[in-house]
Amino acid sequence: MTDPILRRLRDLPDFEVADRDADPRGWPVRGGDGRQFGTVYELIVEPDARQVRYIDVELDAGIQTNEYERHILLPIGVAALDAEADNVFVPALDSETVLRYPPYVELQITRDYEQAMLRALQLPAGPDDDFYGQPAHDTAAFYRARR
Repeated sequence: MTDPILRRLRDLPDFEVADRDADPRGWPVRGGDGRQFGTVYELIVEPDARQVRYIDVELDAGIQTNEYERHILLPIGVAALDAEADNVFVPALDSETVLRYPPYVELQITRDYEQAMLRALQLPAGPDDDFYGQPAHDTAAFYRARR
């Protein structure tokens, strides 16, 4: 099986966030400790499935990482929207553990990288034939709190 084609939402002029869903780009991203560690920079989608698969997070300047590695990807299902304010919460990470998370080099998403993300979140990789069918990639879980 070949890996699906993943693209930035901004590169797909015929795609947009559904009217019933919030567009979290620009929203603060907070970890399990409640502290902000980044901002939602972009949504990464699988156009053929018409699904958001990842959130591209630009890390805050205060996070001590390599200046060229300022982004991470998060599977959509490991984050949740705050029902009260425009925040994205990632309970599995905090301002310390995010330092050990694999950095994201724009649009170089391989299955090896996807599996490294899941290991960093201490989640199973799941079967390759249904890789996006696992809870870590559940778009409904991300938007559930907002509705």
